[in-house]
Amino acid sequence: MASNHKSSSRPVSRGGIGLTGRPPSGIRPPSGNIRVATGTPPGTARPGSRGPLGTGGVLSSQIRVADRPVTQQGLSGMKTGMKGPQRQILDKSYYLGLLRSKISELTTEINKLQKEIEMYNQENSVYLSYEKRAETLAVGIKEFQGQLADYNMLVDKLNTNTEMEEVMHDYNMLKAQNDRETQSMDVIFTERQAKEKQIMSAEEEIEQEKQAADGIIRNMSPEKQVKYIEMKSTNEKLLQELDTLQQELDSLNMKKESLETEITHSQVKQEAVLLHEKLYELEAHRDQMIAEDQSVGSPTEERERLLKQVKEDNQEIASMERQLTDIKEKINQFNEEIRQLDMDLEDHQGEMNQKYRELKKREENMDTFIDTFEETKNQELERKAQLEASIVALLEHCSRTVNVYS
Repeated sequence: MASNHKSSSRPVSRGGIGLTGRPPSGIRPPSGNIRVATGTPPGTARPGSRGPLGTGGVLSSQIRVADRPVTQQGLSGMKTGMKGPQRQILDKSYYLGLLRSKISELTTEINKLQKEIEMYNQENSVYLSYEKRAETLAVGIKEFQGQLADYNMLVDKLNTNTEMEEVMHDYNMLKAQNDRETQSMDVIFTERQAKEKQIMSAEEEIEQEKQAADGIIRNMSPEKQVKYIEMKSTNEKLLQELDTLQQELDSLNMKKESLETEITHSQVKQEAVLLHEKLYELEAHRDQMIAEDQSVGSPTEERERLLKQVKEDNQEIASMERQLTDIKEKINQFNEEIRQLDMDLEDHQGEMNQKYRELKKREENMDTFIDTFEETKNQELERKAQLEASIVALLEHCSRTVNVYS
């Protein structure tokens, strides 16, 4: 049994494959070693080493594909021995070939894209030339359309047996209209040129003003420059806020107009607005009455306050009457002096002219005072009447309050 086993066994090659050293056709040899069942205990035989194989041969070897690890390149392979020569399937030449194939594919794609770009550029240039040609043809088409319209109109005139005088009349009307439009276009063009000149001059003035302002700013002290920059930034912020507020105001105005339009088209909304306004007036009147009620004290205090106010008003009226009496007496005295001076003036025309002029001036001053005095008197009388009316109203209110508390 042992002799037969020895005659049938062959040494294992460097790649770890038994028998002839090369796998049968169609079978890819694994990259690892093949464990062969021998008579020796497991773990005592060195896999992949030279020597006789045990019983069972290569065909009875157990290969576990699930134990093949994943390498760094993402390719799986069986566990190989760390010692001894090994066969490298995915070596440098393999990756170089893969890189060359990928590079050739990229080169082919780049050439293809380059050809597409060149074709696109050619088409673009052709498109631009066609576009220019289309513009020129469009202008020619418009001219031909105008000529065709003229010929059609002429054919219509011939078919309707229109007289030559009517045709000339229409021609003259169209010519006059074209002349007027040409003149108006000339006027508009002249006005446009004038406006453009004004705009240019205004821009030049603005630029000069800016340069002058920049010069003034450069001549400022550093503190003033900092203050100017702060004020400028504040101005810009305020302008932005103004723009936003203006936009909000415009939106609110538009909303108000839309609401007013809705109100005008709806009778119920109009009645609701009237009721709301009436409610607002009643609430304001209520608040006013509450404020008056809160300001009103006890009946005794109100009576004392009113009596005090009446006394003050009476004293003021009495003083005004005394002043009025004094003023009237002065006026009478001045009038008497004037009459006396007039009588004396008749006797002393030469010597008293200067004094007469002074008295005349004094009389004018007195007349002015008298004129203003009447106006002042009327104002004071009106004030007196208002005070009396307020006193009467307060007394009535006080009496009503006394009646309520009593």
